[in-house]
Amino acid sequence: MNGVPVITAQNISHAYGIGAERREVLRSLDLTVSTGEVVVLTGASGAGKTTLLTLCGALRSLQQGELQVLGNDLRGLNREQQRNLRSSIGFVFQSHNLLEALTAGQNVVMSLLGRVPVEAAGELAEAALGALGLSARIDAFPEELSGGEKQRVAVARALIRKPTLILADEPTASLDDASAAVVKESIRQAAKSTACAVLLVTHDARVFDIADRVLQLVEGTIMKSPEHSIPVRRRESSLSP
Repeated sequence: MNGVPVITAQNISHAYGIGAERREVLRSLDLTVSTGEVVVLTGASGAGKTTLLTLCGALRSLQQGELQVLGNDLRGLNREQQRNLRSSIGFVFQSHNLLEALTAGQNVVMSLLGRVPVEAAGELAEAALGALGLSARIDAFPEELSGGEKQRVAVARALIRKPTLILADEPTASLDDASAAVVKESIRQAAKSTACAVLLVTHDARVFDIADRVLQLVEGTIMKSPEHSIPVRRRESSLSP
């Protein structure tokens, strides 16, 4: 993929615990993700996939190595700079993180506050939720939504700002086939139409066909040998125009 690097990780290592309890989850990891590229990272539970995402999202402090995201050296950022960086990133995590006191539409609007007028934000939120099959649920509160519906609201909230980088943790894991197809197509279209970079970690093989690369994390590092590579077989989505 010939794009501008959005994530450049070199020799990244990360551990939890101290002394006898210390456990290294990332070991000398190298990774580059460029504009317009969808990179899917797979691996066993506990392999360090979510740790890598949170490092790239400036949600966790870098311990060892070099990590540049959107042109910023993460080792040297203060808290305000970290917040500014995160404003250019769309996050989709398994826990949804929806505000329980707000409706689905209001949760999505919150992502646009300070960026566009409130009325325009409402129209954009309605369109974003409609694209994910949630037009009828725009006024529903999170407690009234299924797990899959909450996940789609979270995806709408992440994509509506047209981020430069999308970091997604198991975005389709709780979804049925139809909902998963809508979500992965939305992510693919974001990469295609706005040239944002996507780093998506998952166990779900259903998303492999939107990837430019599928990488495998084994024992804390990304494997490059043929026996650990995963072929990508592209096909035209039924949702494509």
